Amino acid sequence: MKVLSAEQVAAASPYHDVIEALRQAFREPATTPVRHHHNTPPATTLLLMPAWTASWTGLKLVTVKPDNVEKGIPSIQGSYLLLDNATGATVAIIDAGEITRRRTAAASALAADYLARPDASVHAIIGAGALCAHFARAHRVVRPIGKTLVCNRTMDKAVAAAALLRAEGINAEACDMEEAVRQADVISAMTNSTAPLIRGAWLKPGAHLDLVGAYKPAMRETDGDAVAMSSVYVDTREGVLAEAGDLLQARDEGKFDFSAVKADLEELCSGKARGRQNGREITLFKSVGTALEDLATAVMVHLRTGA
Repeated sequence: MKVLSAEQVAAASPYHDVIEALRQAFREPATTPVRHHHNTPPATTLLLMPAWTASWTGLKLVTVKPDNVEKGIPSIQGSYLLLDNATGATVAIIDAGEITRRRTAAASALAADYLARPDASVHAIIGAGALCAHFARAHRVVRPIGKTLVCNRTMDKAVAAAALLRAEGINAEACDMEEAVRQADVISAMTNSTAPLIRGAWLKPGAHLDLVGAYKPAMRETDGDAVAMSSVYVDTREGVLAEAGDLLQARDEGKFDFSAVKADLEELCSGKARGRQNGREITLFKSVGTALEDLATAVMVHLRTGA
């Protein structure tokens, strides 16, 4: 059994390759129970995410500690166990933080490949945490992004994140949130907010809204108007019914019904459903994460790193 570090995961999982691994995974049979979600002390969210296919079984164990940012370490910590179904043996223990960051960004980029305008060139990122750079890189794989606008409730963090992106050759700048959303073709939000940050009134025709935070029913990153005016797509229907705060709260406000969901990633990737219909349509992709994405990424990393 091998143990793979975050650095080894990163080296074995270029964003393009993770996107394509996820696209193929959503086309094939798999079992992905809704994740176990527990609150444990002190102020920790514990997530258990199993998944299996005919050949592989995986389990991700993750803790989410928002206060880790103040300690200078990632808020997401965890490990991934990969089992070979032929023997039932654990073949790898893999850093789950890097798998999570890369597959989360890749899943959003995969959705954008079906939902964002082909000429999308301005990307607004709401949230300057550990996922920010991953999203900036991943979306540039699928769309001709020329400018990245980084927003955060604390502007100093947005300035620092934009500087790091510029250091690796990405045209990025810190920006006021409303100003960024109004000009963006793609808006990715990845926060722990419990109050709307993005207003429907700010979205321009043809925008694509990519909602990644708000993984609990009490959380939200948009107002109900943004949901009401959008064509809504999700990663998995079962997952968003249980956890997607943006959609659940818009429903409770009478501005959304889950029967209006256009498609999930399985339907988009398999060709069962179409994505964007025209250049002026506003699309919304709500992701709460699925264990299938972790499993597909872990298998790819395992196969690329040898025995």
